[in-house]
Parts: sequence; C-alpha cells; structure tokens
Amino acid sequence: MHAPLQLAPEVASALADGRPVVALESTIISHGLPRPRNHAAALEFEAILREQGVTPATIAVLDGVPHIGLDEVGVRRIAEDELAKASVRDLPILAARGESGATTVAATAHLAAMAGVRVFATGGLGGVHRGASGTFDESADISTLAVTPITVVSAGVKSVLDIAATLERLESYSVPVIGFGTTVFPSFWLRESAFALDWAVENEQQVADVMAAHDALGHRQGIVVANPVPADQAWEPAEHDRVLAAALALAEAEGVTGKAVTPFLLGTIVELSGGRSLEVNLDLARNNVRVAGRIATAWAARRAGAAG
Repeated sequence: MHAPLQLAPEVASALADGRPVVALESTIISHGLPRPRNHAAALEFEAILREQGVTPATIAVLDGVPHIGLDEVGVRRIAEDELAKASVRDLPILAARGESGATTVAATAHLAAMAGVRVFATGGLGGVHRGASGTFDESADISTLAVTPITVVSAGVKSVLDIAATLERLESYSVPVIGFGTTVFPSFWLRESAFALDWAVENEQQVADVMAAHDALGHRQGIVVANPVPADQAWEPAEHDRVLAAALALAEAEGVTGKAVTPFLLGTIVELSGGRSLEVNLDLARNNVRVAGRIATAWAARRAGAAG
C-alpha cells in the first residue's frame, strides 16, 4: 500500500509557513487540452502563480501515490502519458493497484483539502448533465463540494450542462456560490447565463472574509467563486449556441454517456469552432488562476494577521 499523500517540498514548506498555495487539477491537462498545448498550459498556470508569489500545487495520482505538487517530470507525465480520469471514487483503486490518474475537480478538491490547501483554480465545474432526470448523470464535483472545505474559483459550469439544475443542487447541499465582480452566474465560455446570483464580492479580501466566517460558523462545505471570463476574451454568444447545439446532437447520435460526455463535447466543440473554444478555455483558465492566486494571498495574510 502506498503512502496516502506526497507533498512536493515547496508545497509542504509553504503550508508550514502559512504562505499562499493554490491547487490545480490535472484532468484539464490530460483530458481537456490537446497536445502539446496542454504541457505548455500546465507550465503557464504554475508560472502565473509563482509570479504572484504563490506556490502552485498541481495534483495527480502517479504510480498509486496522490501528489500535491508536481516536479518537472510529473508535469510532463500528466501532459504526455495516457492517464485514467480519476474522480474521488477512483482514488483508492489507483492507490491499491499502484496506477496513475489525472484528478478531476472532485478528486483535486478532496486531495487538496486533505493536504490543507484552501484555494483551488479550475476552468469550469462539473454539474448536472442535461437529461439527468432520466439518466441521474451528475458530476461528483457537486457532492464532493458538499463535504469539502475548499474555495474553488471557476468560470461557472460548462455550458454543455444543465446550469439551472446544477445551481439547485449546489443550493441543496448548502454550497455558497459567490459572483466575483458579477451578480450573474457565468457559463464557462460566456460571461453570463440566464441565472442571477444572490451574492457577489468585489475583491479577494471579501472572499477571504467569507472563508473566515464560513470556518467560524462550523461549515464544512466548499465555496464556489464564480469568475466570468474577461469581456474581451469571451466567445460570441450566437456562434457558441450554434456550435453547442451541433455538438450535443452528435453526442446523442453516437450514444455517448457517463463521464465520456464532457470530454466528447469539449473535443467536438473545439473541432466545430475551428479552435475558438480552446482559446477561450485557456483564457478563462488563466484568469481563474490569477484570481485564485489573489484569494490565496489574501487568505494567507488574513490568517497571519489573526495569528499575530
């Protein structure tokens, strides 16, 4: 049996010293982006954090061991090796078998929280799939956030999902959803969906305030910070709607189901959009990483002030 967690030395040092750390998922690299752009993106996301004085903790399971932070070889492995897509339920199986996997939002949040990392940047959350009333197809991202104390910065949920049902499920699980500079829930490639938010913040200090109050009240859920893609980088809505409809029709025609749906749709949308969706995906992910770095810095400063 392998060790439960392996923290990279820089991550362990930053956590011990109370310095800011941001978790990054590996599924976006292994399954969400094409090669070789994925390797460059993984390095870029980490570099964005380092430039802010924040320690990146890219998370993956390698040879049965969950790694909180990857070295150069580890980053290359998640970009180039054929890795399983690992959610929370897959972690003990990979550990017992000594196998490797790229961690989803759910698995990354779970492992990051185990290590004591409180802020996590991703592209878009998983959620309730369209037609879930018949298929019961719902991402473990939601149920994991219901029991995992971590703040996730995302550009909402992917617009291939049922956004209304996803927001209802998050409400049912008492997971706070806060707009970062917006009162409208974003939908991944687009800045806005049809759904208003009850709460919004203007800056990272206010997010840190919510995190502190969350802890003080004994809450153990996660917090979703909904951070829209910058206006000059968002996808044109009419083109987005046309491409999305075509991709959904193809998925239905080919009988794609379960956890294969989202990768299929994302890949198909990249192809049908001539690569436009990929560029927006990268832009929104970069933006989320920057905001997460600012939140982690504000959180570390708040904790240091409380300790002092």
